[in-house]
Amino acid sequence: MVRPVAKQFQQFADEVRQGLTAVPKKLDPKYLYDSLGSALFDAICCLPWYRITRAENQLLSRKASELADKIGAPVRIIELGCGSGEKMVTLLRACQTFRKKTSVHLVDVSSTALAWSEQRLREFEKTLVVTHQLDYEEGLQMASAHRRPEETLLVMFLGSNLGNRDTLSSIELLQSIRNKLEVGDALLLGIDLVKPEEELLKAYDDPLGVTAAFNKNLLLRINTELGGDFNLNHFKHRIIWNHEAARIEMHLVSTKNQEVFIPLADCKASFTVGESIWTESSYKFEIQTIVDLVEKASFSSCEQWVDQEASFSLTLFSAS
Repeated sequence: MVRPVAKQFQQFADEVRQGLTAVPKKLDPKYLYDSLGSALFDAICCLPWYRITRAENQLLSRKASELADKIGAPVRIIELGCGSGEKMVTLLRACQTFRKKTSVHLVDVSSTALAWSEQRLREFEKTLVVTHQLDYEEGLQMASAHRRPEETLLVMFLGSNLGNRDTLSSIELLQSIRNKLEVGDALLLGIDLVKPEEELLKAYDDPLGVTAAFNKNLLLRINTELGGDFNLNHFKHRIIWNHEAARIEMHLVSTKNQEVFIPLADCKASFTVGESIWTESSYKFEIQTIVDLVEKASFSSCEQWVDQEASFSLTLFSAS
């Protein structure tokens, strides 16, 4: 199910106008993921300093059979933020081992990510694969609709994507997920843990400049899709570790006093030197904090696996 292009465009224009006229200026991180942004993020996941994807893949590979054995059959798997589809492949292979009838619903704002995932899942000829180019809430609504009485639902929310939201927003999303599940259904959550500041800063400001390009591409997208006149050379990528809030903050900082006009968003934004656009937050968690947060949304933790070296956790919750 794909949202009409006109609606997507209008939402993008409205949110850019609101974000760039707010104090402080802030844009939703979901807009980082156009075609180029998705490709750049895929490259980030290969960098030695960004360990989230590798750690999660390794945990999932080791525990996929155990997970497949725990969930009921037939199972409908809903992945929020599917990325390249690599993790879904790992779990589906395990489900095949147990001969479980499986259907898959992929939810992502990036058409590129959905196309990559569909391509990867073609090896599972007997598995129904449905894509939803929507945000998490709308995609979850569509992906869980028309559920058959005998189906078990498993929602996969991996890549520490929950960390892009503050506590209140995280609880609201978790409650939305819980509202679509029945007792016995499950949530698989991948979350990055707090680690030394130096390690975090290098993960989000890599020496090759790939993350900086990923961040700046948001301005290029605004120029391309909304007619903006951002000069990318007049903004620089900046990463801040906010220890008190336990989050990485990603910013685009103006290097001069300037004005930017975005005609298709009906927006003129003024910047002073040093003023930034806050483009992403990435909250980091302690192990018990994860459990406490998710249990507030009426889930019960079943199993938790931790990669101690990479400080990353994979937790299976049941709907209680």
